[in-house]
Amino acid sequence: MSQSRVIVVGAGVAGLCCALELSERGHAVEVVDRGRALGDGCCSWMAGGMLAPWCERATTEPVVATRGAPSIGWWARHFPGTVRKGSLVVAQPRDAGELQRFAERTENFERIDDARLAELEPDLAGRFRRALFFPNEAHLDPRRALAALAEALHRRGVPIRFGVDFSAATSRHELIVDCRGLAARDALADLRGVRGEMLVVRSRDIEFSRPVRMLHPRIPLYIVPRGEGVFMVGATMIESDTRGGPTVRSAVELLNAAYALHPAFGEAEILEINADVRPAFPDNLPAVRQEGRVLHANGLYRHGFLLAPSLAREVAERLADLVPSLETSSLEMIDADLRERRPA
Repeated sequence: MSQSRVIVVGAGVAGLCCALELSERGHAVEVVDRGRALGDGCCSWMAGGMLAPWCERATTEPVVATRGAPSIGWWARHFPGTVRKGSLVVAQPRDAGELQRFAERTENFERIDDARLAELEPDLAGRFRRALFFPNEAHLDPRRALAALAEALHRRGVPIRFGVDFSAATSRHELIVDCRGLAARDALADLRGVRGEMLVVRSRDIEFSRPVRMLHPRIPLYIVPRGEGVFMVGATMIESDTRGGPTVRSAVELLNAAYALHPAFGEAEILEINADVRPAFPDNLPAVRQEGRVLHANGLYRHGFLLAPSLAREVAERLADLVPSLETSSLEMIDADLRERRPA
């Protein structure tokens, strides 16, 4: 396969995964982003970082699990901070039906009782009678993971330029991979925004080793440990592309749900309250679309870190088919130009 010069637009998780995958396959890659620094204006910065394909399968299409499961190994190879200790799903006794319905829609889990739950997470001892344990899932800190990808690209000689408002019309690159997220609505008319809000808290009184999801008919919650007593609490899903800080209602609901999971969160220190808008296609699944020499890789929705490696592989495979056609097109243009210049 011929190698090409590729510019990746967007330094979120989609863009950095695509850039690394393409660089590892021998392409000359450059990354540009309109933000001022890594994470600036990037919804990946607000992500939960759960690599939970089977938990996600309970509320999404099966393809999310199929495409997402290999990502756990990909992240473990590229980010040593990937934690492979599984996931837990719990529900209050009054919501036991929610736990049963969740279990019926997925696989690769163990039904555990309160004694086994206490072994896995001692701070949840005596709080829940039943739980689901997904031993093969993992999680990571998105901000540290993005920094690790950027460092890996730096070691490979791939530049990342910030503060660049890129225009495909004026670029001389052979191929453009557009990973701008919601900003790509100028080219992807069916892309919509789904607003998500999150909290980061610190508690000296509680410790988790893995993500914990608590099911609730109205306010489903997940809490992801970041280490050193820091937890990310999320996340709302609101059909809106309105940016700005979280609403009071969402913050209160998240805090109440965290308190219901464990009262120690009532005394936690709030470190951050934030919100952003995630890009989604109508089917809530990511896609790679081609327009000439531009590949649009977008629509990661709420599965950014889980599905970004799969999206990057698809981009690389599409590129393998696209480069020869671009080369043929260029040769045909040169040949046509020579024929026009040839004397009669």
